Amino acid sequence: MLARLVRSPGGAIGLASVLLMAVTALFADWIAPGDPFDTSAGPALKPPSRAHPFGTDNLGRDLFTAVVHGAGTSMTVVVWVVVLSSILGVGLGVVAGFRGGILDDVVMRVAELFQVVPRFFLALLMISFFGRGLDKIIILLGLTSWPFLARLVRAETLGLKGQGYVEAATALGASRIRILLRHVLPNGAPPVIVVIALFASRVIMIEAGLAFLGLGDPNRVSWGSLANNAQEFLRLAWWMAVFPGLAIVVAVMGLNLMADALNSALNRRR
Repeated sequence: MLARLVRSPGGAIGLASVLLMAVTALFADWIAPGDPFDTSAGPALKPPSRAHPFGTDNLGRDLFTAVVHGAGTSMTVVVWVVVLSSILGVGLGVVAGFRGGILDDVVMRVAELFQVVPRFFLALLMISFFGRGLDKIIILLGLTSWPFLARLVRAETLGLKGQGYVEAATALGASRIRILLRHVLPNGAPPVIVVIALFASRVIMIEAGLAFLGLGDPNRVSWGSLANNAQEFLRLAWWMAVFPGLAIVVAVMGLNLMADALNSALNRRR
């Protein structure tokens, strides 16, 4: 599958972008050692130079260090939100689709309830009651992002449980757990993987948007907060907005391109 993924230009670019983001996040302290909040890194509003590749901000902080460490913040949110929402979405979706009946109706009504409630409104409520923090953002996005995935998994499960090999396994006495693990989940995984990749790009945008509005973690540097700080200096220091914006574009574009390539590769294999 990896060979099919990198065979297309979009897949190769997407995979390279995602790997670049992951490596940057994992080795941020080695790539850009130092505190991204250090105000003594250099003179304020210094344009890009050899000493400061991305320039400095209005407080004299090195923008390259901030952008590199911002990748770690985005990756932390993406990984934990995807894990949490995938556990809820896949688990509830497969159970609702396989069992049906009242349980299916209850899960779908709860999913619809979560889908109609605005996330930014919930973010304001959570921050008002519990304060700002990266853990609050992860919990909020994780608990509100599972409905679409659950509906997709449910639809796949409904289609797969009527297949002949599932009915044959049931007739041979296979348990429901074995049927789900051996037949339903593996065959329903391709579209779920593609949706998770697309969902990861949305998580980056939502986290950056919350940080841009001042709802992020004040103790963690974020691409959104960097873009917010750059608003007052667009004419004086273009680099303050350009480099955080480019980081968001590269990460989101890479995940979207990789999702498209995964869709093509998995559909061929399927």
